[in-house]
Amino acid sequence: MDKEDKRTEKRVKGDNGEDAVIRMMTKEGYTLLCRNFEVHNVGELDCVFLKGDEVYVVEVRARRNIGYYPSSPETVDRRKRRKIVMTTGYLISKYRLYEKNIVFLVASVTHDSSGMIKKIELIPF
Repeated sequence: MDKEDKRTEKRVKGDNGEDAVIRMMTKEGYTLLCRNFEVHNVGELDCVFLKGDEVYVVEVRARRNIGYYPSSPETVDRRKRRKIVMTTGYLISKYRLYEKNIVFLVASVTHDSSGMIKKIELIPF
C-alpha cells in the first residue's frame, strides 16, 4: 500500500467519524451549521453546530481503540487550538454570530480496525 492509499484510508475513517458525530448531535437536537469550514492559510473547522444561544465548534478525532496513543484532546495541541480559534473568528463574521456563545469541543471517536464506530465522547477544550 503506497502513501496515497494510506492517506485515502485515513481520510475515509475521518469522514466516517465526522458523519457519526453529525448523526449523534443532530439526534440530540443540535443543528449542523457547516462542515469542513475552511479559511485559506488560516485553518479548518470540522463541524459547527447551533443549539439555543450557543455555537459548538467540534474538532473530530477518530482513532482506533488502542491504548498507547495519546488521548484525542491531547492531540489538539496549542498550535491547532490557535488555528481553530482564528478560523472561528471568520465563521462568526460570515454567519453573523456575534451574539452567540462559542463552545469548543473535541469529539473523540473510537473505531475498531474495520472502521466500525464503537464510542463517541464530546470533551471541552
